[in-house]
Amino acid sequence: MIVEMQEFMSEQSQALVDQAHQFRKNPERFVRKALVGSAERFKALKSPVRKVAHSGVKFTTVSQNALQSLIELQVDVVTSALTAAAMRCERAAEAETFVDLMVGQTEMLGATRDRVVDEATRAVKIFKVAGRDMRKVGMHLYEMVAEPVEVELPKAKAAGARKAKRVVRKAERTVRKTTARVRKVVA
Repeated sequence: MIVEMQEFMSEQSQALVDQAHQFRKNPERFVRKALVGSAERFKALKSPVRKVAHSGVKFTTVSQNALQSLIELQVDVVTSALTAAAMRCERAAEAETFVDLMVGQTEMLGATRDRVVDEATRAVKIFKVAGRDMRKVGMHLYEMVAEPVEVELPKAKAAGARKAKRVVRKAERTVRKTTARVRKVVA
């Protein structure tokens, strides 16, 4: 990691030296070129900003639907709990002996258990659907905004001998892509 950071720093230093040489040769052309590049990058930001805003609306819709489902579930939970409590009270009032009271209340335990399991299952389903929808929106946004770099960046002059190739891990590829995007913005 340190070696890669040092390589990156040396490449950046070399690129800055090259830019300084270009600036010394023809400062007016260099500044114009930099301004044109900046204007193009500003124009290119319009589309990603719109895409992010549109995805924000989608995220809001998904979270609002999930919240609506959770509130409806809460209403059902409270209503069924009140209905069950009323039924327990009615059965207790109808019981003639203590044994009848206990048997009646025990018979209702199975229905209460089934109701609680059903409500918990519905809550988990709501969260699964909301999570899946959020992931879809996030992946869609990522695919739209994180487009591959189309323009090849100018490479700095090689400072030394090349090293042997090695296996590139996925995390290192991500770092390289990010570094390439940073270089594109800096250049």
